[in-house]
Amino acid sequence: MTKFPEGFLWGGAIAANQAEGGYLEGGKGLTTVDLMPTGKRRWDVLVGNLDSFEPVEGEFYPSHEAIDFYHRYKEDIALFAEMGFKSFRLSISWARIFPNGDETKPNEAGLKFYDDVFDECLKYGIEPVVTIAHFDVPVHLVKEYGSWRNRKLVELFEKYAVTLFKRYKDKVKYWMTFNEINMLLHLPFVGAGLVFKEGDNKVQIQYQAAHHQLVASALAVKACHEIIPDAMIGCMLAGGATYPYTCHPDDMFKAMEKDRESFFFIDVQSRGEYPGYAKRFFRENNLTIEMEPGDEELLKTGTVDYIGFSYYGSRATSTDSEVLKQISSGNVFASVENPYLEKSEWGWPIDAKGFRYTCNQLYDRYQKPLFVVENGLGAVDEVTPDGQIHDDYRIEYLRKHIAEMGEAIQDGVEILGYTSWGPIDIVSASTGEMKKRYGYIYVDRDNQGNGSLKRLKKKSFGWYKQVIASNGENLD
Repeated sequence: MTKFPEGFLWGGAIAANQAEGGYLEGGKGLTTVDLMPTGKRRWDVLVGNLDSFEPVEGEFYPSHEAIDFYHRYKEDIALFAEMGFKSFRLSISWARIFPNGDETKPNEAGLKFYDDVFDECLKYGIEPVVTIAHFDVPVHLVKEYGSWRNRKLVELFEKYAVTLFKRYKDKVKYWMTFNEINMLLHLPFVGAGLVFKEGDNKVQIQYQAAHHQLVASALAVKACHEIIPDAMIGCMLAGGATYPYTCHPDDMFKAMEKDRESFFFIDVQSRGEYPGYAKRFFRENNLTIEMEPGDEELLKTGTVDYIGFSYYGSRATSTDSEVLKQISSGNVFASVENPYLEKSEWGWPIDAKGFRYTCNQLYDRYQKPLFVVENGLGAVDEVTPDGQIHDDYRIEYLRKHIAEMGEAIQDGVEILGYTSWGPIDIVSASTGEMKKRYGYIYVDRDNQGNGSLKRLKKKSFGWYKQVIASNGENLD
Protein backbone atom coordinates (compact mmCIF):
# COMPACT_ATOMS: atom_id res chain seq x y z
CA MET A 1 0.00 0.00 0.00
CA THR A 2 1.37 3.40 -1.02
CA LYS A 3 2.20 5.68 1.89
CA PHE A 4 1.73 9.39 1.36
CA PRO A 5 3.91 11.72 3.44
CA GLU A 6 2.68 13.00 6.79
CA GLY A 7 1.23 16.47 6.33
CA PHE A 8 0.41 15.85 2.66
CA LEU A 9 -1.83 18.71 1.51
CA TRP A 10 -4.98 17.07 0.18
CA GLY A 11 -7.59 19.48 -1.15
CA GLY A 12 -9.20 21.04 -4.20
CA ALA A 13 -8.66 23.97 -6.55
CA ILE A 14 -10.79 26.70 -8.14
CA ALA A 15 -10.14 30.00 -9.93
CA ALA A 16 -11.72 33.35 -9.09
CA ASN A 17 -12.87 33.93 -12.66
CA GLN A 18 -14.64 30.54 -12.88
CA ALA A 19 -16.29 30.47 -9.46
CA GLU A 20 -16.71 33.86 -7.78
CA GLY A 21 -19.21 35.77 -9.86
CA GLY A 22 -19.84 39.02 -7.99
CA TYR A 23 -19.47 40.86 -11.29
CA LEU A 24 -18.30 44.44 -10.63
CA GLU A 25 -19.39 44.09 -6.96
CA GLY A 26 -17.34 45.55 -4.14
CA GLY A 27 -15.52 47.87 -6.52
CA LYS A 28 -14.23 45.08 -8.77
CA GLY A 29 -13.08 46.13 -12.24
CA LEU A 30 -13.67 44.50 -15.61
CA THR A 31 -11.36 41.57 -16.48
CA THR A 32 -10.52 39.75 -19.70
CA VAL A 33 -12.67 36.77 -18.73
CA ASP A 34 -15.67 39.06 -18.32
CA LEU A 35 -15.53 39.56 -22.11
CA MET A 36 -15.84 35.84 -22.88
CA PRO A 37 -19.38 34.81 -23.82
CA THR A 38 -20.69 31.31 -24.32
CA GLY A 39 -21.20 29.95 -27.84
CA LYS A 40 -19.16 30.25 -31.02
CA ARG A 41 -17.79 33.74 -30.23
CA ARG A 42 -16.00 32.43 -27.16
CA TRP A 43 -13.12 30.86 -29.06
CA ASP A 44 -12.43 34.10 -30.94
CA VAL A 45 -12.12 35.94 -27.65
CA LEU A 46 -10.00 33.18 -26.10
CA VAL A 47 -7.30 33.71 -28.73
CA GLY A 48 -7.59 37.52 -28.73
CA ASN A 49 -9.82 38.20 -31.74
CA LEU A 50 -12.27 40.67 -30.27
CA ASP A 51 -13.71 43.94 -31.48
CA SER A 52 -14.93 45.39 -28.18
CA PHE A 53 -13.58 45.80 -24.67
CA GLU A 54 -17.07 45.77 -23.22
CA PRO A 55 -19.56 42.91 -22.82
CA VAL A 56 -21.93 42.83 -25.80
CA GLU A 57 -25.64 43.24 -25.12
CA GLY A 58 -27.61 40.06 -25.78
CA GLU A 59 -24.68 37.71 -25.10
CA PHE A 60 -24.48 35.48 -22.01
CA TYR A 61 -21.28 35.82 -19.96
CA PRO A 62 -21.04 32.90 -17.51
CA SER A 63 -18.29 34.45 -15.38
CA HIS A 64 -20.53 37.33 -14.30
CA GLU A 65 -22.35 35.12 -11.79
CA ALA A 66 -20.46 31.83 -12.17
CA ILE A 67 -21.44 29.71 -9.11
CA ASP A 68 -21.65 32.78 -6.85
CA PHE A 69 -18.77 31.75 -4.61
CA TYR A 70 -18.48 35.48 -3.85
CA HIS A 71 -21.62 35.27 -1.72
CA ARG A 72 -21.59 31.56 -0.86
CA TYR A 73 -17.96 30.95 0.11
CA LYS A 74 -18.84 30.07 3.73
CA GLU A 75 -21.22 27.32 2.61
CA ASP A 76 -18.69 25.96 0.11
CA ILE A 77 -15.70 26.05 2.47
CA ALA A 78 -17.79 24.26 5.11
CA LEU A 79 -18.39 21.47 2.58
CA PHE A 80 -14.66 21.32 1.80
CA ALA A 81 -13.97 21.06 5.53
CA GLU A 82 -16.50 18.24 5.78
CA MET A 83 -14.45 16.35 3.19
CA GLY A 84 -11.39 16.94 5.35
CA PHE A 85 -9.49 19.34 3.10
CA LYS A 86 -6.00 20.19 4.33
CA SER A 87 -5.58 22.86 1.63
CA PHE A 88 -7.65 24.91 -0.77
CA ARG A 89 -6.11 26.39 -3.89
CA LEU A 90 -7.79 29.54 -5.14
CA SER A 91 -6.83 32.65 -7.04
CA ILE A 92 -7.19 36.32 -6.27
CA SER A 93 -8.81 38.52 -8.89
CA TRP A 94 -6.35 41.30 -9.72
CA ALA A 95 -9.30 43.58 -10.56
CA ARG A 96 -10.80 43.14 -7.08
CA ILE A 97 -7.62 44.56 -5.57
CA PHE A 98 -6.76 47.12 -8.27
CA PRO A 99 -9.93 47.52 -10.40
CA ASN A 100 -8.06 49.06 -13.33
CA GLY A 101 -4.72 47.50 -12.44
CA ASP A 102 -2.83 50.79 -12.19
CA GLU A 103 -4.43 52.66 -9.26
CA THR A 104 -2.26 54.26 -6.62
CA LYS A 105 -4.08 52.55 -3.75
CA PRO A 106 -5.77 49.14 -3.55
CA ASN A 107 -9.49 48.58 -3.17
CA GLU A 108 -10.16 47.87 0.49
CA ALA A 109 -13.42 46.02 -0.20
CA GLY A 110 -11.56 43.55 -2.40
CA LEU A 111 -8.82 43.03 0.16
CA LYS A 112 -11.42 42.48 2.88
CA PHE A 113 -13.23 39.85 0.79
CA TYR A 114 -10.13 37.66 0.59
CA ASP A 115 -9.37 38.29 4.27
CA ASP A 116 -12.78 36.81 5.01
CA VAL A 117 -12.24 33.84 2.68
CA PHE A 118 -8.84 33.03 4.19
CA ASP A 119 -10.21 33.41 7.73
CA GLU A 120 -12.97 30.96 6.86
CA CYS A 121 -10.39 28.47 5.57
CA LEU A 122 -8.15 28.83 8.60
CA LYS A 123 -11.12 28.37 10.93
CA TYR A 124 -11.27 24.78 9.66
CA GLY A 125 -7.50 24.27 9.54
CA ILE A 126 -7.44 24.54 5.74
CA GLU A 127 -4.24 25.98 4.28
CA PRO A 128 -4.90 28.53 1.49
CA VAL A 129 -2.78 28.00 -1.63
CA VAL A 130 -3.03 31.23 -3.61
CA THR A 131 -2.42 31.97 -7.28
CA ILE A 132 -1.70 35.64 -7.87
CA ALA A 133 -2.73 35.75 -11.55
CA HIS A 134 -5.15 33.20 -12.99
CA PHE A 135 -6.40 34.17 -16.45
CA ASP A 136 -8.06 37.50 -15.59
CA VAL A 137 -6.04 40.58 -16.53
CA PRO A 138 -7.84 43.88 -15.76
CA VAL A 139 -9.29 45.09 -19.08
CA HIS A 140 -7.96 48.62 -18.51
CA LEU A 141 -4.40 47.24 -18.72
CA VAL A 142 -5.18 45.68 -22.09
CA LYS A 143 -6.69 48.90 -23.48
CA GLU A 144 -4.18 51.32 -21.97
CA TYR A 145 -0.90 49.42 -22.23
CA GLY A 146 -1.43 46.42 -24.53
CA SER A 147 -1.25 44.14 -21.49
CA TRP A 148 1.90 42.02 -21.09
CA ARG A 149 3.46 43.19 -24.34
CA ASN A 150 4.24 46.36 -22.34
CA ARG A 151 7.04 46.46 -19.76
CA LYS A 152 4.81 48.67 -17.58
CA LEU A 153 2.93 45.58 -16.43
CA VAL A 154 6.02 44.27 -14.65
CA GLU A 155 5.92 47.25 -12.30
CA LEU A 156 2.15 47.03 -11.84
CA PHE A 157 2.22 43.29 -11.15
CA GLU A 158 5.00 43.71 -8.59
CA LYS A 159 2.94 46.34 -6.78
CA TYR A 160 -0.10 44.04 -6.82
CA ALA A 161 1.92 41.07 -5.51
CA VAL A 162 3.59 43.12 -2.75
CA THR A 163 0.16 44.40 -1.69
CA LEU A 164 -1.03 40.79 -1.31
CA PHE A 165 2.05 39.62 0.57
CA LYS A 166 1.86 42.47 3.07
CA ARG A 167 -1.86 42.05 3.63
CA TYR A 168 -1.97 38.26 3.93
CA LYS A 169 1.48 37.46 5.32
CA ASP A 170 -0.02 35.89 8.45
CA LYS A 171 -2.66 33.89 6.56
CA VAL A 172 -1.11 32.48 3.37
CA LYS A 173 2.09 30.42 3.27
CA TYR A 174 1.79 28.89 -0.22
CA TRP A 175 1.76 31.12 -3.30
CA MET A 176 2.06 30.78 -7.08
CA THR A 177 2.77 33.59 -9.52
CA PHE A 178 1.07 32.82 -12.88
CA ASN A 179 -1.40 30.03 -13.52
CA GLU A 180 -0.36 27.76 -16.42
CA ILE A 181 2.14 30.33 -17.64
CA ASN A 182 2.81 28.31 -20.81
CA MET A 183 -0.80 28.93 -21.92
CA LEU A 184 0.45 32.29 -23.21
CA LEU A 185 1.62 30.45 -26.35
CA HIS A 186 -1.70 28.66 -26.93
CA LEU A 187 -4.42 31.06 -25.74
CA PRO A 188 -2.64 34.44 -25.66
CA PHE A 189 -5.64 36.51 -24.60
CA VAL A 190 -6.48 34.12 -21.76
CA GLY A 191 -2.89 33.72 -20.64
CA ALA A 192 -1.65 37.28 -21.04
CA GLY A 193 -4.42 39.59 -22.28
CA LEU A 194 -2.76 39.86 -25.70
CA VAL A 195 -4.78 41.27 -28.60
CA PHE A 196 -3.20 41.21 -32.04
CA LYS A 197 -3.57 43.63 -34.93
CA GLU A 198 -3.13 42.83 -38.60
CA GLY A 199 0.56 42.69 -39.42
CA ASP A 200 1.70 41.94 -35.86
CA ASN A 201 4.55 39.46 -35.40
CA LYS A 202 2.60 37.28 -32.99
CA VAL A 203 5.49 35.06 -31.96
CA GLN A 204 7.72 38.05 -31.21
CA ILE A 205 4.97 39.65 -29.12
CA GLN A 206 4.25 36.40 -27.25
CA TYR A 207 7.86 35.81 -26.25
CA GLN A 208 8.38 39.46 -25.30
CA ALA A 209 5.27 39.20 -23.13
CA ALA A 210 6.66 35.95 -21.73
CA HIS A 211 9.87 37.75 -20.74
CA HIS A 212 7.85 40.41 -18.95
CA GLN A 213 5.90 37.75 -17.04
CA LEU A 214 9.10 35.90 -16.14
CA VAL A 215 10.69 39.10 -14.79
CA ALA A 216 7.48 39.91 -12.90
CA SER A 217 7.46 36.38 -11.44
CA ALA A 218 11.07 36.77 -10.27
CA LEU A 219 10.25 40.11 -8.62
CA ALA A 220 7.26 38.52 -6.87
CA VAL A 221 9.40 35.62 -5.61
CA LYS A 222 11.98 38.07 -4.28
CA ALA A 223 9.30 40.16 -2.53
CA CYS A 224 7.60 37.10 -1.06
CA HIS A 225 10.85 35.83 0.43
CA GLU A 226 11.50 39.23 1.98
CA ILE A 227 8.00 39.89 3.32
CA ILE A 228 7.00 36.32 4.33
CA PRO A 229 10.29 34.47 5.02
CA ASP A 230 8.54 31.22 5.99
CA ALA A 231 6.37 31.11 2.86
CA MET A 232 6.89 29.01 -0.27
CA ILE A 233 6.24 30.50 -3.69
CA GLY A 234 6.08 28.48 -6.88
CA CYS A 235 5.43 28.63 -10.59
CA MET A 236 2.62 26.76 -12.35
CA LEU A 237 2.75 24.71 -15.56
CA ALA A 238 0.00 23.24 -17.72
CA GLY A 239 1.65 19.84 -17.52
CA GLY A 240 1.42 16.61 -19.47
CA ALA A 241 4.24 14.76 -21.20
CA THR A 242 4.36 14.57 -25.00
CA TYR A 243 4.85 11.08 -26.40
CA PRO A 244 6.44 10.34 -29.79
CA TYR A 245 3.92 8.54 -32.01
CA THR A 246 6.65 6.08 -33.03
CA CYS A 247 10.22 5.34 -31.97
CA HIS A 248 11.53 7.02 -35.14
CA PRO A 249 14.30 9.43 -34.07
CA ASP A 250 12.49 12.35 -35.74
CA ASP A 251 9.35 11.64 -33.71
CA MET A 252 11.44 11.36 -30.55
CA PHE A 253 13.07 14.72 -31.19
CA LYS A 254 9.80 16.44 -32.05
CA ALA A 255 8.24 15.17 -28.82
CA MET A 256 11.18 16.66 -26.90
CA GLU A 257 10.71 19.97 -28.70
CA LYS A 258 6.98 20.04 -27.89
CA ASP A 259 7.74 19.47 -24.20
CA ARG A 260 10.36 22.21 -24.33
CA GLU A 261 7.75 24.73 -25.51
CA SER A 262 6.28 24.44 -22.02
CA PHE A 263 9.47 23.70 -20.07
CA PHE A 264 10.93 26.97 -21.41
CA PHE A 265 8.95 28.97 -18.87
CA ILE A 266 9.68 26.70 -15.92
CA ASP A 267 13.35 26.37 -16.89
CA VAL A 268 13.67 30.13 -16.45
CA GLN A 269 11.55 30.30 -13.29
CA SER A 270 13.29 27.33 -11.66
CA ARG A 271 16.85 27.50 -13.03
CA GLY A 272 17.10 31.26 -13.41
CA GLU A 273 18.26 31.65 -17.00
CA TYR A 274 17.17 31.24 -20.59
CA PRO A 275 18.04 27.75 -21.85
CA GLY A 276 20.24 27.24 -24.90
CA TYR A 277 17.46 25.73 -26.99
CA ALA A 278 15.36 28.88 -26.47
CA LYS A 279 18.23 31.13 -27.53
CA ARG A 280 18.61 29.05 -30.70
CA PHE A 281 14.87 29.32 -31.38
CA PHE A 282 15.07 33.10 -31.02
CA ARG A 283 18.05 33.30 -33.41
CA GLU A 284 16.52 31.09 -36.06
CA ASN A 285 13.20 32.92 -35.96
CA ASN A 286 14.69 36.43 -35.89
CA LEU A 287 13.22 37.16 -32.48
CA THR A 288 14.80 39.82 -30.29
CA ILE A 289 13.87 39.83 -26.62
CA GLU A 290 14.25 43.32 -25.21
CA MET A 291 15.75 43.18 -21.72
CA GLU A 292 16.57 45.88 -19.24
CA PRO A 293 19.85 45.98 -17.33
CA GLY A 294 19.59 43.69 -14.34
CA ASP A 295 16.98 41.36 -15.83
CA GLU A 296 19.33 38.41 -16.13
CA GLU A 297 20.54 38.78 -12.55
CA LEU A 298 16.96 39.15 -11.33
CA LEU A 299 15.91 35.93 -13.08
CA LYS A 300 18.85 34.19 -11.44
CA THR A 301 17.99 35.32 -7.92
CA GLY A 302 14.18 35.11 -8.22
CA THR A 303 13.83 31.36 -8.69
CA VAL A 304 10.81 29.52 -7.32
CA ASP A 305 10.65 27.18 -4.32
CA TYR A 306 8.42 24.54 -5.90
CA ILE A 307 6.85 23.49 -9.21
CA GLY A 308 3.07 23.65 -9.30
CA PHE A 309 1.40 21.95 -12.25
CA SER A 310 -1.87 20.77 -13.70
CA TYR A 311 -2.29 17.33 -15.23
CA TYR A 312 -5.30 16.16 -17.22
CA GLY A 313 -3.66 13.85 -19.74
CA SER A 314 -0.67 13.26 -21.97
CA ARG A 315 -0.13 14.38 -25.55
CA ALA A 316 1.36 12.77 -28.65
CA THR A 317 3.09 14.10 -31.76
CA SER A 318 4.49 12.87 -35.06
CA THR A 319 6.48 14.01 -38.08
CA ASP A 320 4.36 11.91 -40.44
CA SER A 321 1.91 14.08 -42.40
CA GLU A 322 -0.62 11.23 -42.58
CA VAL A 323 -0.55 10.70 -38.83
CA LEU A 324 -0.92 14.45 -38.26
CA LYS A 325 -4.33 14.25 -39.93
CA GLN A 326 -5.47 12.54 -36.70
CA ILE A 327 -4.91 15.66 -34.62
CA SER A 328 -7.48 15.88 -31.84
CA SER A 329 -9.20 19.22 -31.33
CA GLY A 330 -10.64 18.22 -27.97
CA ASN A 331 -7.98 20.01 -25.96
CA VAL A 332 -6.15 23.34 -26.05
CA PHE A 333 -2.97 21.36 -26.76
CA ALA A 334 -3.30 19.89 -30.26
CA SER A 335 -2.36 16.23 -30.06
CA VAL A 336 -2.20 13.20 -32.30
CA GLU A 337 -4.76 10.58 -31.26
CA ASN A 338 -3.09 8.01 -29.01
CA PRO A 339 -4.62 4.61 -29.92
CA TYR A 340 -3.77 3.19 -26.49
CA LEU A 341 -5.83 5.68 -24.50
CA GLU A 342 -9.50 6.27 -23.77
CA LYS A 343 -10.89 9.80 -24.04
CA SER A 344 -13.22 11.92 -21.93
CA GLU A 345 -16.54 13.21 -23.27
CA TRP A 346 -14.68 16.34 -24.36
CA GLY A 347 -11.99 14.40 -26.23
CA TRP A 348 -9.24 14.73 -23.62
CA PRO A 349 -6.97 11.65 -23.42
CA ILE A 350 -7.15 9.77 -20.12
CA ASP A 351 -3.68 8.56 -19.09
CA ALA A 352 -3.11 7.80 -15.42
CA LYS A 353 0.33 6.25 -16.03
CA GLY A 354 1.25 9.46 -17.84
CA PHE A 355 0.64 11.27 -14.54
CA ARG A 356 3.35 9.21 -12.86
CA TYR A 357 5.60 9.76 -15.85
CA THR A 358 5.04 13.54 -15.79
CA CYS A 359 5.75 13.70 -12.03
CA ASN A 360 9.04 11.89 -12.57
CA GLN A 361 9.89 13.97 -15.63
CA LEU A 362 9.42 17.27 -13.76
CA TYR A 363 11.24 16.13 -10.63
CA ASP A 364 14.16 14.71 -12.59
CA ARG A 365 14.45 17.97 -14.46
CA TYR A 366 14.16 20.46 -11.60
CA GLN A 367 14.90 18.60 -8.34
CA LYS A 368 12.43 20.83 -6.53
CA PRO A 369 9.25 19.81 -4.71
CA LEU A 370 6.17 19.43 -6.89
CA PHE A 371 2.62 20.48 -6.05
CA VAL A 372 -0.21 18.93 -8.08
CA VAL A 373 -2.62 21.85 -8.16
CA GLU A 374 -5.06 20.62 -10.84
CA ASN A 375 -6.23 17.16 -11.89
CA GLY A 376 -9.73 15.94 -12.60
CA LEU A 377 -12.34 14.71 -15.05
CA GLY A 378 -14.86 16.94 -16.80
CA ALA A 379 -18.06 14.99 -17.42
CA VAL A 380 -21.83 15.30 -17.72
CA ASP A 381 -23.48 14.41 -14.40
CA GLU A 382 -27.12 13.35 -14.09
CA VAL A 383 -29.20 14.03 -10.97
CA THR A 384 -31.59 11.17 -10.16
CA PRO A 385 -35.18 11.92 -9.10
CA ASP A 386 -34.18 11.46 -5.44
CA GLY A 387 -31.30 13.95 -5.76
CA GLN A 388 -28.38 11.50 -6.10
CA ILE A 389 -25.40 11.88 -8.45
CA HIS A 390 -23.63 8.58 -9.11
CA ASP A 391 -20.32 9.74 -10.63
CA ASP A 392 -18.44 6.43 -10.50
CA TYR A 393 -16.56 7.40 -13.69
CA ARG A 394 -15.01 10.34 -11.82
CA ILE A 395 -14.08 8.16 -8.86
CA GLU A 396 -12.42 5.69 -11.22
CA TYR A 397 -10.45 8.45 -12.96
CA LEU A 398 -9.27 9.94 -9.68
CA ARG A 399 -8.53 6.57 -8.07
CA LYS A 400 -6.16 5.61 -10.88
CA HIS A 401 -4.46 9.00 -10.94
CA ILE A 402 -3.98 9.19 -7.18
CA ALA A 403 -2.57 5.64 -7.20
CA GLU A 404 -0.05 6.63 -9.88
CA MET A 405 0.85 9.78 -7.91
CA GLY A 406 1.55 7.46 -4.98
CA GLU A 407 3.82 5.39 -7.21
CA ALA A 408 5.69 8.56 -8.20
CA ILE A 409 6.25 9.31 -4.52
CA GLN A 410 7.65 5.78 -4.11
CA ASP A 411 9.91 6.56 -7.10
CA GLY A 412 11.42 9.31 -4.94
CA VAL A 413 9.46 12.29 -6.25
CA GLU A 414 8.79 14.92 -3.58
CA ILE A 415 5.17 16.08 -3.79
CA LEU A 416 3.77 18.66 -1.36
CA GLY A 417 0.10 18.08 -2.02
CA TYR A 418 -2.78 17.39 -4.39
CA THR A 419 -5.62 19.83 -5.04
CA SER A 420 -7.99 18.27 -7.55
CA TRP A 421 -9.81 20.46 -10.05
CA GLY A 422 -12.51 21.74 -9.16
CA PRO A 423 -13.96 20.21 -6.03
CA ILE A 424 -17.22 22.02 -6.76
CA ASP A 425 -18.72 22.46 -10.22
CA ILE A 426 -17.52 25.70 -11.84
CA VAL A 427 -17.62 27.37 -15.25
CA SER A 428 -15.34 25.69 -17.80
CA ALA A 429 -12.47 28.00 -18.76
CA SER A 430 -12.24 26.86 -22.38
CA THR A 431 -15.92 26.41 -23.28
CA GLY A 432 -17.80 28.48 -20.69
CA GLU A 433 -20.07 25.50 -19.97
CA MET A 434 -21.55 24.32 -16.71
CA LYS A 435 -22.44 20.88 -18.05
CA LYS A 436 -18.72 20.03 -18.11
CA ARG A 437 -18.53 19.23 -14.43
CA TYR A 438 -15.52 18.31 -12.30
CA GLY A 439 -16.78 18.63 -8.74
CA TYR A 440 -17.52 16.43 -5.76
CA ILE A 441 -20.29 18.99 -5.20
CA TYR A 442 -22.97 19.55 -7.83
CA VAL A 443 -24.17 23.10 -8.49
CA ASP A 444 -27.67 23.52 -9.88
CA ARG A 445 -26.90 25.74 -12.85
CA ASP A 446 -26.99 25.13 -16.60
CA ASN A 447 -25.18 26.55 -19.63
CA GLN A 448 -27.72 29.36 -20.01
CA GLY A 449 -27.40 30.49 -16.40
CA ASN A 450 -30.62 28.88 -15.19
CA GLY A 451 -30.87 27.06 -11.87
CA SER A 452 -31.09 27.61 -8.14
CA LEU A 453 -27.32 27.33 -7.48
CA LYS A 454 -28.19 24.75 -4.82
CA ARG A 455 -25.25 22.53 -3.79
CA LEU A 456 -25.61 18.73 -3.80
CA LYS A 457 -23.04 16.13 -2.72
CA LYS A 458 -22.09 13.61 -5.39
CA LYS A 459 -21.03 10.03 -4.69
CA SER A 460 -17.41 11.16 -5.14
CA PHE A 461 -17.81 13.51 -2.13
CA GLY A 462 -17.81 10.59 0.32
CA TRP A 463 -15.13 8.77 -1.65
CA TYR A 464 -12.68 11.69 -1.56
CA LYS A 465 -13.45 12.19 2.13
CA GLN A 466 -12.22 8.67 2.87
CA VAL A 467 -9.15 9.15 0.65
CA ILE A 468 -8.14 12.17 2.73
CA ALA A 469 -9.00 10.54 6.07
CA SER A 470 -6.77 7.59 5.19
CA ASN A 471 -4.00 9.84 3.78
CA GLY A 472 -4.36 8.12 0.42
CA GLU A 473 -4.33 4.54 1.66
CA ASN A 474 -8.02 3.81 1.06
CA LEU A 475 -8.82 4.37 -2.61
CA ASP A 476 -11.66 1.82 -2.82
